[in-house]
Amino acid sequence: MGLATVYSRAFTGIRSPLVSVEVHLANGLPGMSLVGLPEAAVREARDRVRSALLTSGFQVPPRRITISLAPADLPKDGSGFDLAIALGILAASGQLPAAALAAHEFLGELALSGAIRPVHGCLPASLACRDAGRALVVAAANASEAALASDAVVLGAEHLLGLCAHLRGESPLPQAQPPATHSAPQPTADLSEVLGQARARRALEVAAAGGHNLLLVGPPGTGKTMLACRLPGILPLLSEQEALETAAVLSVSGAALDPARWRERPFRSPHHSASGVALVGGGSRPRPGEVSLAHNGVLFLDELPEFDRRVLEVLREPLEAGTITISRAASQAEFPARVQLVAAMNPCPCGYLGEARCRCTEEQVRRYRSRISGPLLDRIDMHVEVPRLPRGALADAAPGEASACVRRRVTEARGRQLGRCGRINVTLGNREIREQCRLAPIDSTLLESAVDRLGLSARAHHRILRVARSIADLAGAAQIATEHLTEAISYRSLDRAVG
Repeated sequence: MGLATVYSRAFTGIRSPLVSVEVHLANGLPGMSLVGLPEAAVREARDRVRSALLTSGFQVPPRRITISLAPADLPKDGSGFDLAIALGILAASGQLPAAALAAHEFLGELALSGAIRPVHGCLPASLACRDAGRALVVAAANASEAALASDAVVLGAEHLLGLCAHLRGESPLPQAQPPATHSAPQPTADLSEVLGQARARRALEVAAAGGHNLLLVGPPGTGKTMLACRLPGILPLLSEQEALETAAVLSVSGAALDPARWRERPFRSPHHSASGVALVGGGSRPRPGEVSLAHNGVLFLDELPEFDRRVLEVLREPLEAGTITISRAASQAEFPARVQLVAAMNPCPCGYLGEARCRCTEEQVRRYRSRISGPLLDRIDMHVEVPRLPRGALADAAPGEASACVRRRVTEARGRQLGRCGRINVTLGNREIREQCRLAPIDSTLLESAVDRLGLSARAHHRILRVARSIADLAGAAQIATEHLTEAISYRSLDRAVG
């Protein structure tokens, strides 16, 4: 009787727990059984593996083959276990040296011809495999993605025969190398293209400096979407750890990952018809939603009141906690969701409030704005009006400051924040706010007066202080001054009007 163990990886959220594929050959009627909570795609591996072995010139032992995927209580899905199952059969039947398998983990789907096809989730598997001290073998098409994990040993194989030759020591596979990364990619949408709107541009810079959520309110065609689309171009590049987290979410989602641009911040702009599951993730096999795909980047919600109110409410927890936990009867998956929310809306249903052509009644305006709940609005740090420009302003306006110049100031401001307390201002807790956002007595009185006048919550009070701290960081000031605080308060002036 033969027994072999091969290592592979499953997926729970963006974690990649180890799976031991145990193959046992015993006397009895020929057949192949698969145990260990396999889903449909895993159960179908029996037929794919049998055909791949036969067409590659190997023998399928005419014995009772039992394949166990351990741990048995962890649900297994996807086609990534094909490769490990095939190698386990070969090792258990003596067609491959079992000792060569111990230092490797295997992830890949087998074609009937024996070719190795790419699968989703190779980057989280590569990170986990690196920490375990083993080499990861994937399809050649997945090799560059898996090699993004620094210090990971990744081997890309085209065919089962080539992999077996490597394991026998006959023809070693080359180690995959990470692709070249653009060190300073130029944004395709530059902030210099936005003419006028000096206050909105300033608010965008402040939001970028501290990572603050931003709401843009104005008539159609005033540049709200243009401004939002240019936010990633003024944000600092992702650190390696942030980029790995973001790329891992994209990897498990099944979306295409461009390894050459993996250090760029994501920008997601779902349509207003998106469901709650599309925004936060879900499904029978939990997948990340838009808020997780925008992790460490920008989530842009255009036409905010047109979203279903119940859909918007699901964003409240991830905006506060920075994570999404999706619970199902059989499993629970957690996805990161630390995003910078930028939203845009019209001031009324027709969009032309205050102009002669607007016929919206006060009740219609109230109902339109009430589609955004107070608790959600409370989580948006800055509310900025984007007014219509005067006639002739576009023709006479000079090009604005380029994104590269603004990015330098934003990067310097974030450097001050990280040097001061190791985190950006939007993530400051109550203790850090007391320490880093101290106000002079006269400024404390000013803030309390504004809170009373606008009817702000304690959360909004803290968010004003965080925004003021970001304004001071842009100015290079050690303490928050009166002008920094008054500017921060001015960005909350829509609370009463919109709430």
